[in-house]
Amino acid sequence: MARFTHEVPMRWSDMDAYRHVNNSAYFAYLEQARVAMFFHRHESFSAGTVISRHEIDYLRPIVYHPQPLSLQLWIDRVGGARFTIEYEIWDGTVLAARAATTCVTFDFAANRPRRLTDEERGILATYADEPA
Repeated sequence: MARFTHEVPMRWSDMDAYRHVNNSAYFAYLEQARVAMFFHRHESFSAGTVISRHEIDYLRPIVYHPQPLSLQLWIDRVGGARFTIEYEIWDGTVLAARAATTCVTFDFAANRPRRLTDEERGILATYADEPA
């Protein structure tokens, strides 16, 4: 399967006083794509995952238009209780940003991280990026 692609519409309110999409809106775009990738398709992840880190490199400003942004997501690193999602945010044919999110599987009853299950590892493997 490799990369997962999800289209995310922009909202007029995502723009700021500098007339480009505000940096805080990017986190919502990442979240929408991540939820589409996992939680709408794989119920096991909805039971306990938290975010431990976000990174974003802004490459080009985005100005509101009615066409959705295209986000490509893939899994880069998998550890015992964590995994990293990499993203590219495309504004048409222009790469506007690159991002990464570190997710930790979490046991809310015990209030601590938990190890990834074999089922979860299998799901993550289907989103591993194909070598160029």
